[in-house]
Amino acid sequence: MPVTTGLHHVTAIAGDPQANADFYVGLLGLRFVKRTVNHDDTGTYHFYFGDYEGTPGTNVTFFPWTERGRRGEFGAGQTRAIAYRIPVAAVDYWVDRLETNGVAVERAERFGEPVLRFEDPDGIGLELVAAGGESPAVPWPDGPVPADRQLQGFHSVTLAVESLGPTADVLTDVLGFEEDGTEDGRHRYRSGPGGFAAVVDLVETDADRGRMGVGTVHHVAFRAESVAELREFRTAYHERDIRTSDIVDRSYFHALYAREPGGVLFELSTPEPGFTADEALADLGSSLVLPEWLEADREAIEAQLPAFDGPTVPGDG
Repeated sequence: MPVTTGLHHVTAIAGDPQANADFYVGLLGLRFVKRTVNHDDTGTYHFYFGDYEGTPGTNVTFFPWTERGRRGEFGAGQTRAIAYRIPVAAVDYWVDRLETNGVAVERAERFGEPVLRFEDPDGIGLELVAAGGESPAVPWPDGPVPADRQLQGFHSVTLAVESLGPTADVLTDVLGFEEDGTEDGRHRYRSGPGGFAAVVDLVETDADRGRMGVGTVHHVAFRAESVAELREFRTAYHERDIRTSDIVDRSYFHALYAREPGGVLFELSTPEPGFTADEALADLGSSLVLPEWLEADREAIEAQLPAFDGPTVPGDG
C-alpha cells in the first residue's frame, strides 16, 4: 500500500486578489511563487504562495473569486484551520507583527506546542505552531520577514467532520496515516514516515454540511512520489468504493482527487515538474503564466481577469 509523506498544498477561495496577495506575501512573508489561472475556470486567478522555491509542503494556493463572489459557510466536511510551523524563538515576533498590522491573535497550547490563532482577510482560520525539528523550507532571502522568523512550511490542517470514523479510515487505510493522540476532542493523525508537514487533526462538529465559497478551503492535497504512486492510491480508493478523478496534469504536478466520506475534498499531488517548469527560480510569480494549451487564448483570458498589481511588500513603495 502506498503511504503519503504528508501535506503537499492547501487550496482555498479568497475574495479580493490584491488583499489576498498583500496579506500572504506582505504580512506573512510567503513568496509569490506562481501567478496563473484556474485551469477549470480561466476567468479566475490561481495564486501560489510558499517558500523561496515553492517546496511541496509549503504552498497555500488561492482562487480569488473577487469581493462579489459567493461567501462560503463553514460547517462539517471542511477545513477549520491551516497551520504553519514557525521557529520556537519566533512566537513573540509574530504576535507583535500581526497585532501591529491589525490582526487579532489568540495564544494557545496544543500537544505541548505554542499555537497562535488568527484569520486572514476572508475569515480563513490560520495558525502558527512553534514546532521543533527540521524543515526543508527554503528561506526567501529578499522577503519582508527575517530568514530566522519566516514560516517553515505546513505544520498541519484541522478538518471538521460530522463523524470521526469515515474520515479517519481514509487517512489510515488509504493514505497511510497513524493515530498519534487525542487532546480536548482533537484527534491527531501523523503520516507514517512522520516529519515535515505530516499532521492532520480531526474534530467533530454538529454543524450542518458547509458551503463552498469565499473564506473557505477548497481542498487539501497530500504528497505522492510519482504518477505511478497516484495510480496505486487510485486503486486503494476504488477498493473502498470511493470514486476518484482521473489523474490530471496541473502543469507543476500531476493530481488525483477524491471526496472522502466526511465531505473533505482530498488531492494527491506529485513533486514534479515543479514551479520552474515555466519560469526561472529568480522570476517565480513575476508575471501571468499559462499552460501551453491556454496560450492561444491569452488575450481573452487577460481581458476577463480582475485588476491586480502584484503583492505589496514593505519597502516596495
